[in-house]
Amino acid sequence: MGDIETPENNRSRQTVIHSLLPSKEFVSSRKGILLLGEVVMSFISFVCFAASTAAAFVTAPLIEFLAALFLLFAYSTKFNERFKGFYWPLMDFLRCVSASIIFFIISIISVSKYVDGASKAAGLFGFITTIFFALDFYFIFNELANFLKGGDPSEEPPNTQDDDSDSDSD
Repeated sequence: MGDIETPENNRSRQTVIHSLLPSKEFVSSRKGILLLGEVVMSFISFVCFAASTAAAFVTAPLIEFLAALFLLFAYSTKFNERFKGFYWPLMDFLRCVSASIIFFIISIISVSKYVDGASKAAGLFGFITTIFFALDFYFIFNELANFLKGGDPSEEPPNTQDDDSDSDSD
């Protein structure tokens, strides 16, 4: 008659699907939230640019969407730990800096030069995407600066003022 799926076959499909999805621990972290926001906003910007008369700018959101999606997958599955030849935070920092600059420029051009609604929406979503990328490179920069100083990125900066010192200089 019909093919009835066995429970073992269903479980194997579920494990394949779960292995492709990002882990809950990573998605709930600050880096995971920022990467997820970058993926979603880059895709929305891509769709808006594709539907607008500013379609010449569709390549940048597509490339940034694919790069953010790859890094979301790499960080959530710990794929980046297998390749020690890359310094992943620096590569991610350069990606975020270039993406925020590119999104900012194409958003300004899209809002100021084109008059259709889709171009205005693409520009608005581009500005929001710029904020996501800028926040990400700010946090990565702080982690890189702490790493270069030789400190632990999770440590708080030491208090440089003495408790006995008087801040008023009369």
